[in-house]
Amino acid sequence: MQKIFNPLFVAIAAICGILAGSIITERHNERITRTHKKLDNKIDMMLNLVNLQYVDKVDIDSLVEKSLPKILEELDPHTVYVPAKDLQMVNDELEGSFSGIGVQFNIQNDTVMIVSVISGGPSEKLGILPGDRIVKVNDTLFVGETINNEKVMHKLRGPKGTHVTLGIKRHSADSLLTFDITRGDVPVNSVDAHFMMQNHIGYIKVGKFGANTYNEFLYALEGLKEKGANKFIIDLRGNSGGLLDAACYMINEFLHRGDMIVYTEGKAQKRQDIKADGNGLYQNYPITVLIDEWSASASEIFAGAMQDNDRGTIIGRRSFGKGLVQQQITLNDSSAIRLTVARYYTPSGRCIQKPYRDKNKYQQEVFDRYSSGEIYNQDSMKSTSDTVKYYTVGNRVVYGGGGIMPDIFVPYDTTYNSVYYTKLVNSSILYDFAFKYSDEHRQLFNSFESYKKADEYLKREPLFDQVLEFAEAKNIKKNLLQAEHSKSKITQLVRSYILRNIYGENAFYDVFYEDDPVVKEALNMLKKDSK
Repeated sequence: MQKIFNPLFVAIAAICGILAGSIITERHNERITRTHKKLDNKIDMMLNLVNLQYVDKVDIDSLVEKSLPKILEELDPHTVYVPAKDLQMVNDELEGSFSGIGVQFNIQNDTVMIVSVISGGPSEKLGILPGDRIVKVNDTLFVGETINNEKVMHKLRGPKGTHVTLGIKRHSADSLLTFDITRGDVPVNSVDAHFMMQNHIGYIKVGKFGANTYNEFLYALEGLKEKGANKFIIDLRGNSGGLLDAACYMINEFLHRGDMIVYTEGKAQKRQDIKADGNGLYQNYPITVLIDEWSASASEIFAGAMQDNDRGTIIGRRSFGKGLVQQQITLNDSSAIRLTVARYYTPSGRCIQKPYRDKNKYQQEVFDRYSSGEIYNQDSMKSTSDTVKYYTVGNRVVYGGGGIMPDIFVPYDTTYNSVYYTKLVNSSILYDFAFKYSDEHRQLFNSFESYKKADEYLKREPLFDQVLEFAEAKNIKKNLLQAEHSKSKITQLVRSYILRNIYGENAFYDVFYEDDPVVKEALNMLKKDSK
């Protein structure tokens, strides 16, 4: 279940394992063959010597597993080794579905709470409900301090067609309910939300670029158009990337025939130009694209194509700066290497990859933007590590080498920050309170005709005071001065979480971004386009 955290305090480690694209090539010339044989002989000789003559008995397979990641670390931050046991789970996020029971959960008070039931999944078909508690799995008690996310995932996911029996505690039932669930395909949505904002403007939040993203994106565009949208906000903030093909198909919807989308090139990869085919249905619809310091890879391809073609306004903060393309190569034991095989270039010729030779600096670079003040002040923003000027189709100057620079900079909003607020967020108090409140008021929420009506009700409720009491009961001492300073954000986030638990992602993002300065700037820009 997604939570919203303050980026100053939470590391997003996954940013360094992004899969930017999938380019399949084969090179079997004699030089490469000779090199492979030479390496094979040397490595085989070393392993054979260790196996036969080392003083102690050695598990050679384990030694290889530990050595491969260290070898690949010498290349770049995005070339990685994926062990066989992890490969399926790593691929699930991009493949558009996985096999399981189809619920989102949270662990509270040592109990697995079902927060939502995924539409189209096996649990929905059997009548499992949000708010249900999983207390038994296959007739074995499944509660207590030892329960963690990894254990829950291991129990609930599994091969399609296999069975798992859950013992469910439900508020409305006196006795334990038993469900025999056949695991099946569970869709993984990559378009997190889409809804109408104002003045015929539609909003679309894209969380990642996976196998189904293009179809989901088209569905969102078409649905918003039917509701009257003729301008769009495409939100790629926090989107760490994914499949190159998905991004290119989406970009194609907005560009004219022959417009460059992106090109790739590497030592063993000839230049590949990807251009728009002219069949896009939204070539003349005004758009804005929202990015931030966690927008990477395919997100930067999307933003770069819109910017270099002068097709849309890029709003937010400098993006992550990943311009490397990986190819996934599966090995004989079903493990895999995600090998960097090329760089991608935006239409103007920019490679926006930031320097990576110093791995520690590379990992730390985004957080350095906070300490340097770049996130908060445009004057502190490093222009780029690449001083070469590039030009858009409209002859505007852009730069590469360190991420996509937005056309309109919007600083990170700190107006609501306080130490007390940070404690509430980082301890998950707000999330936990929202779940408890949702669970206790589900029948009431069923009486509202829409989430907007429910939100009107929540605005009248004394949520702020209730949160402070709840937090104090969880050993977070009240600080009334700081709490009052952060009051609007605390209540907004709690309302967002409550509405998500009942009505889903559209409700969450609609309320969560109601006062967002980046969204406000996008709305203002699109309103100007209609004048």
